[in-house]
Amino acid sequence: MEKALASASLPFKLLLSCPSGLSPPQVSVAFDVAYDRILHQDIELENSISEIWDQKVQDNKSLYNGTKFRYGGHNLLCGDGSNQDSHVCLHLGLTDYRTFMGTNLNPQWEKFLVPSEDDSIRCQHTSSPLGNGAIVETSDRKIIVLQRSTNVGEFPGHYVFPGGHPEPQEIGITSHHYGKDLTGSELINKKVSQEMFDSIIREVVEEIGVPVSTLCNTVFIGISRRELNVRPTAFFSIKCSLESKEIQQLYLSAQDGYESTQLYAVSLVYRFEGMW
Repeated sequence: MEKALASASLPFKLLLSCPSGLSPPQVSVAFDVAYDRILHQDIELENSISEIWDQKVQDNKSLYNGTKFRYGGHNLLCGDGSNQDSHVCLHLGLTDYRTFMGTNLNPQWEKFLVPSEDDSIRCQHTSSPLGNGAIVETSDRKIIVLQRSTNVGEFPGHYVFPGGHPEPQEIGITSHHYGKDLTGSELINKKVSQEMFDSIIREVVEEIGVPVSTLCNTVFIGISRRELNVRPTAFFSIKCSLESKEIQQLYLSAQDGYESTQLYAVSLVYRFEGMW
């Protein structure tokens, strides 16, 4: 297990690598307002967030401002060096789709960044909603890759792993206004941590159409940040008991199949450069 920093020439930066995978008990969450976005001191830049959102809504009436978890960093504990003793704590706050469109996807997104080697400081003014992605391995040792639809708002037509976002609303979170006693805080953190794993299973089922019962051995394998727009994503490895040909058939009736145009089953020997 290691932290790895990619060179500036690469499209993604690997913030955390856990190649052996961490099980749910090895992944915890510190959910707190301290990990929310910090406003930028440039008033005009801040105002551009509302301006961009208003224009986007005017152009697309179907847009809505959903709440998302914001990635604010992590702590890694390696114990005695064995994978069984390793543990990661994700630092999460709250943000929303409107702020994501107005900061990370702002044409001036680089102006929101702070010069710093510390990733959490560098991105403290961006929305940075935490996405998720799954490396789904089939029983015939293929990896599932999707080609995004041309109708999606972000990177249409690109090749991606199945995924989306953990959703605060799924566990009843709409704000930080909940019981602040110790027991309440611990319960919230446990629920958010469980949502990290539940959400990636949900996304895989909805996007490629496989039954939940065919998925197993879900482990957390790391966090990457796309250099363009500094977008963070948590990645998981998941085994599927189906062969790739069976998944191809199920994909045709997937609930969220409209988000992609094609499903590919790629051999494990293929190098997924740039996919993270």
